[in-house]
Amino acid sequence: MNVQAQPAAPAFDVERVRRDFPILRVQVNGQPLAYLDNAASAQRPQSVIDAELRYYAETHANVHRGVHTLSQRATDAYEGARDKVRRFINAASTREIVFVRGTTEAINLVAQSYGRPRLAPGDEILITWLEHHANIVPWQLLCEQTGAVLKVAPIDERGEVDLAAYERLLSPRTRIVAIAHVSNSLGTVLPVARMIALARFRDAVVLLDGAQAVPHMRVDVQALDCDFYAFSGHKMYAPTGIGVLYGREGLLDSMPPWQGGGDMILTVSFEKTTYNALPHKFEAGTPNIAGVVGLGAAVDYLEGLGSGLGLEAAAAYEHALLEHASRALAAVPGVRLIGTAREKSALVAFVLDGVHAHDLGTILDAEGIAIRTGHHCAMPVMDFFQVPATARASFCFYNTHAEVERLVAAVRRTREVFA
Repeated sequence: MNVQAQPAAPAFDVERVRRDFPILRVQVNGQPLAYLDNAASAQRPQSVIDAELRYYAETHANVHRGVHTLSQRATDAYEGARDKVRRFINAASTREIVFVRGTTEAINLVAQSYGRPRLAPGDEILITWLEHHANIVPWQLLCEQTGAVLKVAPIDERGEVDLAAYERLLSPRTRIVAIAHVSNSLGTVLPVARMIALARFRDAVVLLDGAQAVPHMRVDVQALDCDFYAFSGHKMYAPTGIGVLYGREGLLDSMPPWQGGGDMILTVSFEKTTYNALPHKFEAGTPNIAGVVGLGAAVDYLEGLGSGLGLEAAAAYEHALLEHASRALAAVPGVRLIGTAREKSALVAFVLDGVHAHDLGTILDAEGIAIRTGHHCAMPVMDFFQVPATARASFCFYNTHAEVERLVAAVRRTREVFA
């Protein structure tokens, strides 16, 4: 029997994608830019830049408050972007999509609006050792305000969460579990489905910090079964100063407003204020309308990535970059990889013997290579691995294998100079 061969899946065309990002054509210190700092903030495609420019040039007005044409157009664009985000993460309703400044504000909103009225002395909040400061400090503040206790699940030398210890730390007093979907400092992809399921046995509410996940993988909040999911626009090719808090409608509806002012009210008198419906109850004041429009354009770009190549193909390409960089850097004498989890996002953290991370970052910058150096807002992770800082190269779908080779060659030359 003749079996007709199936056509091979099209290869990811990184050069076509790179043409969408004008900043990748600039030079830094006389060298072509190799931008390997995407975990801190990704670059913007021309379509996002154009969408924000068109809004300011043709549509700008305040939303929700005007009967004139521009206000109605701005409102349509703003609420249209909300529905794009809803579809992108598969929320059940636009009432579950709250626009905030970013992941940090989203977590603080949950801590103060959900946690503060509910937690009592002795109640527990469980996080992991991998968390960004934005998923540590708000809970410490909440514990100081309520008498609750912060518990921390440990990690191992790979940079993976000790699931057995996490399960033991869940108790009848656990009220909130707040964990990263992907670690910003190590790239570890946490087993969040299992961790959420374990938290459910204790009736704990679960928040996921998705800042590092949404740009690199499909996120389905209903399938995850989380209660809250927070992420930032600037890490997913959208403008800065805009982000999203997803929350289950029933929980958001039960929570008091976090801030007071315009647009979060229905009526105001000196005796009493009644609050607006979801999600507007949590969006006090004039919002970052242009940022929301840009966020909607970024969702459009990701959904149609590379003219149909898709987010899944991009994720596979990023994984190939990760494997290339991990192997090549590990082969450089004096390099120690920090965080070798079995499941990782496209991020490599490392140290080089005899060279401080900040010095390495400065040397690489002279060659047009942008990486991040420091503690990455994850000081407990640095303490665990007993390093003051790491160099972090983080990749996305517009990076190339040639840029990986430039990075490795520059690290190797630096080693030779300092040896």
